[in-house]
This record gives sequence, structure tokens and C-alpha cells, in this order.
Amino acid sequence: MKKFDSHVHIFPDKLLGKVLPKLSIVSGTPYYSDGTLADTVAKMKDYSVDGCLFLNIATNVKQENSVNNFAFELHDKGYNTFGSVHPDSPEAINMLHKIKEHGLKGVKLHPDYQEFMVDDRKMEIIYKECEKLGLMVAFHTGFDPLSPNLVHCPPKSLSCVADAFPNLKIIAAHMGGMRKPEEVKAYLAGKKNVWFDTAFASYFLNEAELYELIKLHGVEKILFATDFPWSTPDTETKLIESTPLTDDEKRAIYYYNAAELLNLE
Repeated sequence: MKKFDSHVHIFPDKLLGKVLPKLSIVSGTPYYSDGTLADTVAKMKDYSVDGCLFLNIATNVKQENSVNNFAFELHDKGYNTFGSVHPDSPEAINMLHKIKEHGLKGVKLHPDYQEFMVDDRKMEIIYKECEKLGLMVAFHTGFDPLSPNLVHCPPKSLSCVADAFPNLKIIAAHMGGMRKPEEVKAYLAGKKNVWFDTAFASYFLNEAELYELIKLHGVEKILFATDFPWSTPDTETKLIESTPLTDDEKRAIYYYNAAELLNLE
């Protein structure tokens, strides 16, 4: 079956050996590439993945330009990638317009690393502009080891954002909320403008829990994803294959849902 990984992280070559070891210490998780474009593309081929979406995060205001320039370069080379803005950047709105003008289809926001609550009023201007521009937003959702005692994007709060901005397409990574399946079922499953991705799901869901969430939310709103280099396509595929999903449902999750959402060729 064709596969498209909707949640992959890479970094500029100049950061080789600097970023991943630090993040690995924070997360307590090993990594499966060196984080560069070349190594990631090679490994995706080894895993028989047909394409992927690179998600970039501006973790501070000073990074906003460099992170998006990197995303623009990737896009110009023919790769699928999202940009990012930092909530505290005075140029965030202008950057959203640059992201749109450059042809990118969305932005990645990480409430934990960017230190904001997903339903903070200050975020409304960003969500509103993304909605206006037709830029989808991918969120890290639920638990994150960087902030183990404060969940910056709980499913209930993200549900409120989805309701307030009904034309904003939202990708709720980690099946709507890492380590929060009950809250996902109660508040987020079934939202028409929300897609879930399976990134890192094998680390916090079993096959029954994953299957229940998929069926509650709708197979057509599930994107295959890994969070590579923190998990691998083989690992997340094994979990999906353990469920009673039909072959047609798996084909949709592995590739065709992303193809429709991202308008892949």
C-alpha cells in the first residue's frame, strides 16, 4: 500500500549533531535518523514511504525567519512542508502571508515549546488569519515531556478553538491528544474541521484504543504519521495493522486522506 507520513521533523545540515541529542534527553526517546534531509529521505525510502510532510517549529521569535526560510527552500525543492510562526512575534501575521504566498499549505504550532495555551485569547488573531488565508494548522496535542505537569493543548481546549474557527482546518497530532484518549473521545472526536494523525501513537495507545478513536472520529479524518525521527513507519504500521480495519480503510489512512487534504499529485 502507498504511504505518506504526515508528521516528520528535519533540521538544517548545520545543526547536525546538535539538536537531536538535546531533544532526546528531554523526551527520553531515541532517534532514528541524523535529522538531515538527505538521511531522512533515504530512510523513508528504506521504509517504503512514498512521501512525507515536514513540520517545522519556530521555538522562539528569533527563529521565525530562519525556520520559514528553511521551509521555503524545502518547498522549492519539491517537498511538502509547513511553515511556523511564533505567537509572540510582531511579524507573525506578515509571516503567515509570506507562507501563503510561497505556496505552503499550513503551519505547525507547538504550544509547549512555544509556551502558549491553545485557547489563549492572544492566539485568536493567528487562528483568524490562518482561517482567512486557507492555511491549515497542525498542533502538538496532549502531553509533552518538555512540560509534564502542564498540558498546553488539551483536547477540550482545542475543541473550543475548532468551534470558534469552523473554517480552519486543524491537524491534531498524536490522535488528538497524547495520553488523553478519554478526553479526545469526550470533546474532540467527530469535529468536522479536525484531522487526527497517528504520530507516536504506538507509544501511548494499544490496538483497541486506536481503533476506537479512529471509528469515533471517522476513518476519512485520520492521517498516517510517525513523528519521525522519534518513531518509525514500521512501528506505527505495526500498530495499525493490528486493528480490524479493512484494507480500504487502511489505504485511506496510509495515503489517500493526506492526498486529498494536502492536494498531493
